[in-house]
Amino acid sequence: MQLPPIPVSILDRANARAGSAASDALATTVRRAQHAERLGYHRFWVAEHHGVPGIAGSAPTVLMAAVAAQTQRIRVGSGGVMLPNHQPLVVAEQAATLQALFPGRIDLGVGRSVGFTPAVRSALRQDKDAADRFAEDLAELLSYLGGTAAITARPYDGGATPPFVLATGKGAEIAAKAGLAVVVGGPAFTGRKPDVARGVLARYRKNFRPSAYYAEPYVIASANVAVADSAEAARDLLLPEAWAMAQSRTRGEFPPLESVDSIRALSMTARQQALVAETLAAAVHGTADHVAQRLGLLLEVTGADELMVTTNTFDTAALADTDRRLAALFGLPG
Repeated sequence: MQLPPIPVSILDRANARAGSAASDALATTVRRAQHAERLGYHRFWVAEHHGVPGIAGSAPTVLMAAVAAQTQRIRVGSGGVMLPNHQPLVVAEQAATLQALFPGRIDLGVGRSVGFTPAVRSALRQDKDAADRFAEDLAELLSYLGGTAAITARPYDGGATPPFVLATGKGAEIAAKAGLAVVVGGPAFTGRKPDVARGVLARYRKNFRPSAYYAEPYVIASANVAVADSAEAARDLLLPEAWAMAQSRTRGEFPPLESVDSIRALSMTARQQALVAETLAAAVHGTADHVAQRLGLLLEVTGADELMVTTNTFDTAALADTDRRLAALFGLPG
């Protein structure tokens, strides 16, 4: 199947791996960004998670600086900074500083999620209702970046840093009113309910108001994608993160990724088996032909302008290989 010639990007969560230090996880993220740049990927984004044993990426703007310093051309961004956790002025200053250091290469993806546990929310001085003020926080952030507020973020950004909204919950509606690009993903978009995806994005496009950043709607579709020689090998790539996700939902903690062999030796509960199967079913994985077919359907359903891959696994060599195979599927210039 012929895939459309759209930009393809990567979101890396800086997953920790069993038996390795957090410094190894961060170094792996930087090396993956360098590899992505050589392959011709468009963007490389990093995420924000707090107090999660299995994720070393807690400070996206700090990690963005490290990635940008070790690459030359690829765009570097946040996927995303969780705006309820921060003062908008501070976020604007961090983004503007990065843009000044690495002109024309910095993206600012923001989301409205708050800490998953009471302890994390308490440490961040937030509560569950913090997400409700996202639209106001976003408008304030844009005013600092654009120089229309009483205080202008320094160094002056002047609208050079494009904002993106991670569309969880009301995110797509807020993005449309603000005239910003939207990043969508999850089982609703990669599973068997494409009508959900169509509805969310139809409303986004219908309600989109052009802004200084975007004259037209811009949609990035995200998905876990694994390409390998066989369906079983591709499934194995996704198994470590699927197992970590199952543990987070049954034990309350997302742990470091484990090897496939160690996971196969475990005795999972019926609930854990079901959760692993659910996560794998929502991912796009298999041989090149199968993945191309699934991605073609995803891009058709969403009408996406760009694809962002969110895959992570225990085996870093296998991760580099699937990044290479996906780049080849889209004919990326690397």
